[in-house]
Amino acid sequence: MQPDSPTTTNQGDGAELGPAGTEAGSGDRVILPEMEQAPAPAAPVTIVVADDHQVVRAGLRLLLEAEDGFEVVAEAGDVEGTERRVTAYHPRVLILDLNMPGGSSLPAIPRLREMAPQTQIVVLTMQNDPAFAREALRAGAIGYVLKEAADTELVQAVRLAAQGRTYLNPELGARLAAEPPRPSGPPDDLSAREVEVLKLIALGHTNGEIASSLYLSVRTVESHRAHIQQKTRRSTRADLVAYAREHDLL
Repeated sequence: MQPDSPTTTNQGDGAELGPAGTEAGSGDRVILPEMEQAPAPAAPVTIVVADDHQVVRAGLRLLLEAEDGFEVVAEAGDVEGTERRVTAYHPRVLILDLNMPGGSSLPAIPRLREMAPQTQIVVLTMQNDPAFAREALRAGAIGYVLKEAADTELVQAVRLAAQGRTYLNPELGARLAAEPPRPSGPPDDLSAREVEVLKLIALGHTNGEIASSLYLSVRTVESHRAHIQQKTRRSTRADLVAYAREHDLL
């Protein structure tokens, strides 16, 4: 009587083994565990920096690009260049200086928001008057940072802006909150355009700068100014500034 031959497994017969090592039936499948995939990295927050001083722009770029997830995609040194960069790059955040060649940046804010609705605007300025902050936020900015505090506040302001959240310099916020409510609306039958001109006059801009900002001729601005003085019964710039503040136009 011959001894039993040892059992061998044919590795080339194409048979599948079941959970216990037995041959799986023709309808069985061996399912391998899925490989866990790492989450895709978040897209960077794209930024355009607009300031008329090249040294300031270089410093801001270094500050921002030292942060994870920030990418400065372009720079601009005036209002016209800012509008071109925003239209070309559609950044997530625009850092905007208030005073640049080509006119005040304030009237440009609504235009910039219309050009690129997904771009949030953070104003970076030396103007620490709450009136400027109020006007910038009303125009469509979502952040207001003082240049003297840029090293400690700008990164936070940009992160919040990228999330659609507002940032206001704490000191200015406290001063705004402490101000009593004032009546709103155009007073003394001023037209919407006259209110725009009055605001820029009160903010210290010349007729030429106002004309450039609002795309008007200097003669038209002079005509608006004469009508404003007549309607408000104020003749000097100091009187117009006081009038604008009294009627909550700043």
